[in-house]
Amino acid sequence: MFDTEFFNLGYLDRLSYQNTFIHRIDPRIKLISSLMFIVAVVSFPKYAVTGLLPFFIFPVLFLTLGDIPFRFILKKILFVSPFAVFIGIFNPLLDSQPALNFLGFTVSRGWMSFVSIMLKFSLTISAALLLIATTSFPGICFAMQKLRIPKAFVAQLLFLYRYLFVLMEEAMKIVRARDMRSFNKRGKGIKHFVPLIGVLFIRTVDRAERVYNAMLARGFNGKIYSTKAYALTMSDILFIFASVGLILLFRVVNLTTLIGRWTTG
Repeated sequence: MFDTEFFNLGYLDRLSYQNTFIHRIDPRIKLISSLMFIVAVVSFPKYAVTGLLPFFIFPVLFLTLGDIPFRFILKKILFVSPFAVFIGIFNPLLDSQPALNFLGFTVSRGWMSFVSIMLKFSLTISAALLLIATTSFPGICFAMQKLRIPKAFVAQLLFLYRYLFVLMEEAMKIVRARDMRSFNKRGKGIKHFVPLIGVLFIRTVDRAERVYNAMLARGFNGKIYSTKAYALTMSDILFIFASVGLILLFRVVNLTTLIGRWTTG
């Protein structure tokens, strides 16, 4: 089963239902603070490196207070990191102008921009993963609905997430059935894999129609309801003020440079 593996969406979903301080924060507060965090990170100039380093405090706090396994989040980041590497890997070749001297080595602007891309990528992806791991996707969708995001868009996101697990289970059934009918490597080539995609698509459409008709029969009107009552508490208010304050501080002030100057006199 998918949810028995350490590196999967099912495990990420289970993490979101823990009972820690971070998990108890209102989803609206966490969504707003996470969006501000991502906007602040991506707004840095393309050669910024030291200014991004203090922002790693936020993922560390979420990992610690939310009891989220670091290795799990690291695996997720490494899995999608080739996309960021591909985007910035040619920067050192295209921009070879010297930027600084580090430990006797001349570092070009291209390398600075490449490191900046990787730092921004790591921060934004970890923020999104930790938001889901400490809030649950239904909680995020509920927060989006309360923040006046169009309910049709929110409903589509929620259904996409919910039935992704169903789709994965259906795909595994097809693959398992193929493996039971195949010996050695026969029947496992790409030409045999393409028809399986067609079968999966047909089953998905059929399942979607049945689910939609069942939802209409039960009075679905496009609005998402939550069984959990959310109300802002003093902890939520303190959390949002502390988060926004630190994000603005890290964005405006380069703490890494200040600490370096202070330690070196």
